[in-house]
Amino acid sequence: MCEDERQYVPQSGQEWTTLTRLRSGARRASVHPQGPGVLGVGCEPKFAIGQRALLVKGTEGNVLWDCVPYLDEELIDYINAEGGLTAIAISHPHYYSTMVDWAREFGVPVYLHIADREWVGRSDPALQFWDGDRLDLAAGLVLYRPGVHFAGGTVMHWADDPDGAGALFSGDIVQVIPDFNHVAFMYSYPNLIPERPDVVEAAAELLAPLSYERLYGAWWDYILPRGADRIVQDSARRYLKFTRG
Repeated sequence: MCEDERQYVPQSGQEWTTLTRLRSGARRASVHPQGPGVLGVGCEPKFAIGQRALLVKGTEGNVLWDCVPYLDEELIDYINAEGGLTAIAISHPHYYSTMVDWAREFGVPVYLHIADREWVGRSDPALQFWDGDRLDLAAGLVLYRPGVHFAGGTVMHWADDPDGAGALFSGDIVQVIPDFNHVAFMYSYPNLIPERPDVVEAAAELLAPLSYERLYGAWWDYILPRGADRIVQDSARRYLKFTRG
């Protein structure tokens, strides 16, 4: 993963740690509301790229969208007090991290797209690989594979969120950008490699039938609160205009 063209190895070289060492340091679990029926899950001080996962309170139980490296007893107790987990679904390999530890702790499957199977560094029976462009995960929760950023790049649509207007969980497959009026489609974010136009066009077509007011991006509070389905389609058209001329 570190040598893939989407990533890079710093001039100082790569650094490694373990979950045990993370737990023994100064970090603590961090859980904050991110929207109706959605809790952000991470740690403070931030680790790695500062990502957060999302605990989605579906009608058939909680689903963890994406994953974070940090997991301790405090966080385990908190999630169990919220009803535990019924499944974990991950957008792409940059979020695989400690997914096996999470799966074993909560006794749930982890859903990954089979197109990204080569990036799994630690196999486990809990890992469930799905194929195609759609998987019905639970009542009201459906996984789609736009294939942006990674071949198996996945988003999750929540049709019956508490607002009743729909929500899309996109990680950085469809990335909220700082103006909060558009989204981006990139093959590599740190190395600034744009996604291929044909992939973006196909992704926009796949997502076009979906209705969702809110979109949850990859970072804390990177959320489009309204009109997200229109913004995604407008952003795809803008992207194709500039990449195709």
